[in-house]
Amino acid sequence: MIFKKEYIFFLIGILLFVSCQKEKITPVSDNEYKLFNLEQAGWKSKSVSHLFSEIEYKATLVPLQYYILKNEGSDNLQKVDSIYESLKNERIIEVEFQQEKEDDLLKEIYTNRDYESSVKYMSFYIEKDFKVVTQKGDTVNCSGVTFERNFKVAPFKRLLLHFGNIPEQENIKLIYNDNLFGNGLMKFNFKETPIKL
Repeated sequence: MIFKKEYIFFLIGILLFVSCQKEKITPVSDNEYKLFNLEQAGWKSKSVSHLFSEIEYKATLVPLQYYILKNEGSDNLQKVDSIYESLKNERIIEVEFQQEKEDDLLKEIYTNRDYESSVKYMSFYIEKDFKVVTQKGDTVNCSGVTFERNFKVAPFKRLLLHFGNIPEQENIKLIYNDNLFGNGLMKFNFKETPIKL
């Protein structure tokens, strides 16, 4: 009887040992760890706001990896790194315009244009109003703008500005010459480098 109890405990011990061996924890890759940290910190880095004539202007430097991951997903982080390496000198800046009382900013009372002309300006011509100045003093023109149409659902208007040929670790300043609302020249100084995955 004693022999059987020892034998049973021995078998239980072996079974536990074998089952623990099968449940090995897979190590987390550096890319997965960086992605986790970026998600915890928030995707957007530095935001700068100005208030002129009841309109808030907010510029946010957005990490490029956010858009790459949005398009590619997080299944293949090696591919995300590869795409990032080919685009690492690109910058994306999100700009939001919002009226203090959440009125539609594209109305004629704010832009001195009819509504359709204001939408066209935001979609096609506003990119000429934006420039980036690097800490070395180089001026980079905006290479493209995406106007996010929200069809009066949200109280703000949002643009995504695209800039190229800016060194990866370079601090930048966004210069906006407000020809749409007529509030003149504004500077958004981003003192920190963008988050890197």
